Amino acid sequence: MKKIFATVFCFCCLLTGYAQQQYPFYNDIQAFKQQDSIHPPVNDAILFIGSSSFTYWKDVAAYFPEHHIINRGFGGSSLPDVIHYANDVIFAYHPKQIVIYCGENDLATADTVTADSVVQRFCQLFTLIRSRMPDIPVTFVSLKPSPSRSRLMPRMVAANQAIKKYLRKQKHTSFVDVYHKMLQKDGTVKADIFKADQLHMNAQGYSIWQKAIAPALK
Repeated sequence: MKKIFATVFCFCCLLTGYAQQQYPFYNDIQAFKQQDSIHPPVNDAILFIGSSSFTYWKDVAAYFPEHHIINRGFGGSSLPDVIHYANDVIFAYHPKQIVIYCGENDLATADTVTADSVVQRFCQLFTLIRSRMPDIPVTFVSLKPSPSRSRLMPRMVAANQAIKKYLRKQKHTSFVDVYHKMLQKDGTVKADIFKADQLHMNAQGYSIWQKAIAPALK
């Protein structure tokens, strides 16, 4: 009996160790796969990818009723996370357009992550997408200002400007500026469009995004 308990204990330890070694957001990706197995997504939909500002937009399809939307934003992901899971959240689908919101968490992880770092990471993701989907339109939604991350705003502005400039030179791309639409006239952030955490948006915030993004959708 002791040997059985010892064997079970060792097995549990191995499983725990394996789980600890898994790349972040593994469970989120598995949930997407499970969802797709139950309700296979349609082809030629518009694919939203990126971080929690998309993750929390649970009713995004209701904001764009004339389009088929697949939302694959996950957790507090950064650009390297999206690159890591590209096969699962991008290339597993056959979208007619890709809309990206990501990079904000990159800046929040450490002060050593500069605007240039975010731009380089975005270019890496864009180049990866273009290697497999050369003609699919790609839209980047600008990094948003958040009251809880006001110290990052100068780096956000710099990253937004550089990515916008980069996309101007690329075919089948567009840049959506939500940053300035989320500011008061005095340049401060509209705090009432955020939830209590002052990081994630409420319905008012997403209404601003809907009006900004809609003209860019194919």
